[in-house]
Amino acid sequence: MYNPKSLQAEEFINDEEILETLAYAEKNSRNAALIDEILEKARQRKGLSHRDAAVLLDCKLEDRNQAIFELAGQIKKDFYGNRIVMFAPLYLSNYCVNGCVYCPYHAKNKHIRRKKLSQDEIRAEVIALQDMGHKRLALETGEDPVNCPIEYVLESIDTIYGIKHKNGAIRRVNVNIAATTVENYRRLKEAGIGTYILFQETYNKKSYEELHPTGPKHNYNYHTEAMDRAMQGGIDDVGCGVLFGLEGYRYEFAGLLMHAEHLEAVHGVGPHTISVPRIRRADDIDPDVFDNGIDDDTFAKIVACIRIAVPYTGMIVSTRESQKCRERVLKLGISQISGGSRTSVGGYAEEEAEEDNSAQFDLSDRRMLDEVVRWLMQLGHIPSFCTACYREGRTGDRFMSLCKSGQIQNCCHPNALMTLEEYLQDYAAPETRRIGDELIVRELQNIPNEKVRAIAKDHLEQISAGKRDFRF
Repeated sequence: MYNPKSLQAEEFINDEEILETLAYAEKNSRNAALIDEILEKARQRKGLSHRDAAVLLDCKLEDRNQAIFELAGQIKKDFYGNRIVMFAPLYLSNYCVNGCVYCPYHAKNKHIRRKKLSQDEIRAEVIALQDMGHKRLALETGEDPVNCPIEYVLESIDTIYGIKHKNGAIRRVNVNIAATTVENYRRLKEAGIGTYILFQETYNKKSYEELHPTGPKHNYNYHTEAMDRAMQGGIDDVGCGVLFGLEGYRYEFAGLLMHAEHLEAVHGVGPHTISVPRIRRADDIDPDVFDNGIDDDTFAKIVACIRIAVPYTGMIVSTRESQKCRERVLKLGISQISGGSRTSVGGYAEEEAEEDNSAQFDLSDRRMLDEVVRWLMQLGHIPSFCTACYREGRTGDRFMSLCKSGQIQNCCHPNALMTLEEYLQDYAAPETRRIGDELIVRELQNIPNEKVRAIAKDHLEQISAGKRDFRF
């Protein structure tokens, strides 16, 4: 039976409950009175149940759909303002023992170039990322207990945090590695990671087992219950996501929100981030083989409905998506994006060769970080390299309580401006710096607290004079 407080995967992600939810949503897709009632509930900024959100996703009334998009954009502004957090993935290894049919790292792929970075190669990658201006990384690896054990990941984290190059420093390392034990999550926490990220790929157990025919990832329950073990191991912030295109998107949407509800019910804090990747071409993977692909309009609706349903969560879109698509969903709820990304192992320090097939997926947005930063500012966003909440201990329920009350903007807005100023001083092209200087002058006036505004202005002047790493 469905039970969001259960620690059993098939009870908190319950197939029968999802199917009933989808039937309910379809039945009410033109029920204007119910949709208006749900929208009114959503305007309270406290989120929606998976069933209410599914009705909005299925809504067939065009005027209500417009209201959904407008509300999503407003909720994003209310919780996150016009800040967009910047990060980059760092692929350590593509060795993998799993048989995932949608990923080129699968064990049967004998022609992909297998690579694992040495600690010296990691240093070179990190220096290249620091030279771009990045402060926040997401570590990525395949699952291989021999070639990529937890000890290797921990050593790599220690290496990354230890690299100080010119004015560069990685201040937050998020980790996206395979489901593991409570003890290993405890070790990751002790190593100082930020968010532990794990994509479910699909919440449909039958499809999951078919898509993961071999390897430890085949175990649906162990994988689905990983976030609970991570939190038991002391990790405050976890990040969820599905790979849209593997299973019907309505099913995945409901499962994703049920997972968020479960984490809130059991641990008192929902997902710190939700990612919305779509399946992409890579090496021997043809996305057209999967018949559940979604178009850009559907993708935009999913983003908007997640933002309304889980207003406090950070929402991430990667360079899997094109510039045009990313620009659209930035208005609907996205609060984090990657820039200047490489999905191959060792792709930052050395120019990617055409014959290098070590990438996990093809990029749709191949712009360099400075181009992305300039583009965001031209759209009216503040590119933020801030990691202050993590470093000040504002994680887990402490972050969520601030975020849900709207108070997080009292420190996030000035912190974003200060980290942007660091970027402009150290890495930006002249035109990017000109645009950024003008943006900072304007945005300083939007800090409501006069005392905070004065401190931020003083810190900005000190950054311009050469000092670094101020934060509220």
